[in-house]
Amino acid sequence: MGLMSGTGPLGRKPAGTFNFKSPNPGQAMYMERSPKWVRVGLGGETIADSRHALLLQESGHQPVYYFPPDDVRADVLEPSDRHTRCPKKGEASYYTIRLGDRIEEAAAWYYPKPLQGAEPLKGLIAFYWGRMDQWLEEDEEVLVHPRDPYHRVDVLPTSRHIRVSVDGEILAESDHAVALFESNLPTRWYLPREDVSAALEPSDTVTRCPYKGSAAYFSVRRQDGEIVKDLIWHYDEPLQAVNQIAGRLCFFNERLEVEVDGELESRPETDWTHGVKSQAAAMR
Repeated sequence: MGLMSGTGPLGRKPAGTFNFKSPNPGQAMYMERSPKWVRVGLGGETIADSRHALLLQESGHQPVYYFPPDDVRADVLEPSDRHTRCPKKGEASYYTIRLGDRIEEAAAWYYPKPLQGAEPLKGLIAFYWGRMDQWLEEDEEVLVHPRDPYHRVDVLPTSRHIRVSVDGEILAESDHAVALFESNLPTRWYLPREDVSAALEPSDTVTRCPYKGSAAYFSVRRQDGEIVKDLIWHYDEPLQAVNQIAGRLCFFNERLEVEVDGELESRPETDWTHGVKSQAAAMR
């Protein structure tokens, strides 16, 4: 879903080719100073606050922020016995974060002596995203992982005829879809609710996206009574950049048949081919 992940040009399974010798799939790293003001919150306090964070992009992984030590509160860091080794970056040492009664064991790491090619990381401090309480880019909270500056989302109205079915049973049909094009992902067709004929069953599943916001889900009750779990998602209050999808319903292309102007699309293979993992617990 960007420069280094999914089918990105420097990811593990690039969709295209270069006209020059590129790193072997899965081997690339790219480090750049972020122009964003980035803050990390834990226990109601800010423990990192930087306008000079470095963003590491590494093949097969989502981006990671690394902070100059001067921009991290030294009083909450305690050396940890944990050490790990990365073949591309070297040996990492860890800090435990102690903030009052809150203790996060080995929740931050740094590379004292990074390998050749990873020198810009020397001494910079990174945090496990999910173990922190809040991340801000400028004054907006960011969900799940840092936003990839090379990730793009385009939302366009379309008059193409969209028909959605499963085993011949029509679930939706529309000439008023919104097409969402997102880096290295299949085209997603967001349909008006009134154009969806499927019997919807509310789901407890919730997921979050750094680029679109928090999504809720519907399962579908088929005509034979079978319930297909979490086949549809929707963003009732998406981020402003994709506000056109608000309230619309989107089906997983991976799990049913989608016809566009009478042509049957191939089912894509993605991380969601076999279902979705809820992030509802993380949001409570």
